[in-house]
Amino acid sequence: MPKSINAISDKFRTIFGFYYDGFRNMTWGRPLWVLIILKMVFLFLILRLFFFKPVLSGKTESEKSTFVANELIRGRPGLDDFIVLEGYDVER
Repeated sequence: MPKSINAISDKFRTIFGFYYDGFRNMTWGRPLWVLIILKMVFLFLILRLFFFKPVLSGKTESEKSTFVANELIRGRPGLDDFIVLEGYDVER
């Protein structure tokens, strides 16, 4: 069994060395990676602040579960236009 662990660690070292050398020697890649990281920060932080409001904040656990259940049921095709779930009315 130790041979398989050594084989795995050798494979890991080989793969890591391949990527390490590639990133160390790149010229065009570094500015592109900076651009990609800035774009991801913009997408996940800035857009979330302005467009994706937390709809479940300030609700109790039962209100959260009811809200999520209603949203899941409402999205299914073929259901009636009016659904009652635990006392909450949801209309399409």
